[in-house]
Amino acid sequence: MADLENKTLPSKLKSPIEFGRKLLITHWRALVVLFVGVYVPLQIFGLLALKVEQNLGGFPWDLPILLTVHSIAQPQLDQFAALLTKLGSFWTVLPMLMAIALILLGQRRWRSLTYLLITASGSAIINHTAKAFWHRVRPDLWVSAAPEFDYSFPSGHAMTSMTLVAILVILTWDSVWCWFTVLLGSLYIFAIGWTRLYLGVHFPSDIIAGWLVAIAWAMGVNLIIRPFSQSANIISDQPVSETKLLPEEQQLINE
Repeated sequence: MADLENKTLPSKLKSPIEFGRKLLITHWRALVVLFVGVYVPLQIFGLLALKVEQNLGGFPWDLPILLTVHSIAQPQLDQFAALLTKLGSFWTVLPMLMAIALILLGQRRWRSLTYLLITASGSAIINHTAKAFWHRVRPDLWVSAAPEFDYSFPSGHAMTSMTLVAILVILTWDSVWCWFTVLLGSLYIFAIGWTRLYLGVHFPSDIIAGWLVAIAWAMGVNLIIRPFSQSANIISDQPVSETKLLPEEQQLINE
């Protein structure tokens, strides 16, 4: 009986170095994602936040960039920017997220649905909490065509737009739609960021900080929930079931 158990169990590695090497080979992709998608954005955000805390006026490059972007101002462009910037508002993005959530629910993609709900709600909570914590006053260089009156750092529009695109990229990962989502999503993100600068309601550092926090949060949740671990794809004609826990998840619950 003991011999049978020994045969069914995986062979033990003889040294910690060999064990570590095998472990790194197995999880190197997750480690790269953790470093590039979570650590690096949070590290840069931390540097920005520290500078903002020390000097609410921001960075030397904040004002020159704002003035350069606004140098092309004209009434027609004011109206266009004021209209376009609404596409990055949480209340505009929310119906889009709800529509995606309904699609995932109908396709029984519960893992992807859980990822969407946690990522979207967490991003909103983080943004409101960060604004209240740093209470950075918005720039006041000219009369804005779409003024804002709450705190500035980090940008809510930047976080919301980046969160939406990050969710879509992850849900379409490893499909023919992924690169289309990346391309169109990048144009959308930069367009929303441009409107916030053109309208004079954010410093450039607010925009960058919002992008970085949204990326870190979306990637961090992704590493835990793993929505595409079972080839999740919201555009697939034959959706796979996402209604079962992974073996390691079930083991944790049983313990």
